[in-house]
Amino acid sequence: MKISPALPIWSIAAPIVGWLLLGGAGFNLGGFYTLLLVAGLLGSVLAAVYHAEVVAHRVGEPYGTLVLALAVTLIEVALIVSLMLAGGEETTGLARDTVFAAIMIILNGIVGICLLVGASRHREQSFGLLGVSASLATLAAIAVLTLVLPNYTSSALGPFYSKSQLAFIAIISLILYGTFVLVQTVRHRDYFLPQEAVADEDVHAPPPSGKVAVISAGLLLVCLGAVVLLAKSLAPALETAVANMGAPKTLVGIIIAAVVLLPEGLAAVRAARANRLQTSLNLALGSALASIGLTIPAVAIVSLTTGLTLSLGLDIKSTVLLLLSFIVATLSLGTGRTTVMQGTVHLVIFAVYLFTTIVP
Repeated sequence: MKISPALPIWSIAAPIVGWLLLGGAGFNLGGFYTLLLVAGLLGSVLAAVYHAEVVAHRVGEPYGTLVLALAVTLIEVALIVSLMLAGGEETTGLARDTVFAAIMIILNGIVGICLLVGASRHREQSFGLLGVSASLATLAAIAVLTLVLPNYTSSALGPFYSKSQLAFIAIISLILYGTFVLVQTVRHRDYFLPQEAVADEDVHAPPPSGKVAVISAGLLLVCLGAVVLLAKSLAPALETAVANMGAPKTLVGIIIAAVVLLPEGLAAVRAARANRLQTSLNLALGSALASIGLTIPAVAIVSLTTGLTLSLGLDIKSTVLLLLSFIVATLSLGTGRTTVMQGTVHLVIFAVYLFTTIVP
C-alpha cells in the first residue's frame, strides 16, 4: 500500500463502517447482511495494516516489519481467543489449526509467490543469509516444540500437554520469540536491513509526520477492535458454511489465517516486485514467528485459566508437510539467491497442503 502524507479517507472510514455494521449483527438480517459483515471485516483488516505501515514507515527498518507482524498477530490472537471462549470444547483444536495454517500459508504460499513474482521480474534475487537463517531456526524450534512434541509426551495421552508442560512450553515460546526480537532490533539489527532498491519510490518517500503516525496508531487500535468483533459475529456462519461443504473443521483455521495474512502477504509481494526480497522475507518469516510465538502463550493462558482443553499436536499428514516445508525452506533460502525454481517448489507444497486438507 502506498503511504501518502495525509491519511486517505477509506482508511478512516473502513473501521467506522465496520463498527456500524456490528450494530446490526445480532438481528439475523440474512445472507446479504453477512456479506456486508465480510466486506466490513476485510476493509478493517486492510485499514489496520495500512495504519501499521504508516507507523512502520515512521519508525524505520527493521522495526517497521516488526510492527506489521505484531499488528497481524494481535488480530490473529484476538480472533482465536474470542472464538475459543465462544465455542468452548468444540474449539479445542482451533489454535493448532490456525497457527499451522499460518505457517503453511507464509512459508509456502506467501514466500513462494514472492520468490516466483520477484524472480519472474528480476530473474534472480538476493538477500542476507544471516537474518533469514536466524528466523528459520527460531521458527522451526517453536513449531516442533508446540505442534509436534505433544504427540510424543506421556504425561497426558493424545495430542495434549499437561498443565505444567503447557505452561513451560508457553514460557519457552516467549523466550525464543523475545530473543529473536532482541537480535532483530538491537544486537544484530544489520542482519535484517534490506538493500534499498533505487527504483522503488516507497523506500525513498519521506516518512509521515509525528502527528499522522500518532493518529494512525490510534486508528490501528480501532481497526483491531472492529476485526475481532466482526470475526466473532461471523464465526457461526463460517462454521456452518464449512459444514455444509462437507469439508473438515480444519478449513475454518485456514480461512481465519488467510483473512488475517492477506494484507501482509500483499505487502510482501509488493516488496518482492520492487526487488526488495529481504523486506519480503522479513515480513513473511517475522509474521510466522509472531504468529506462533505469541499465539501459543496466549491460548495457553486461556486454557489454564478457564480449564478449556487445548489440542496442539498435529496428525501424521500435517507433521510430514510441516517438516517438508522447513527442509525445503532451509535449502531454497540457504544460498542467499533465489530463482523461479524455488518459488515453484514452495507453491507446489502449498497446493498439496490445501488439496489434502479438503480431500484428506
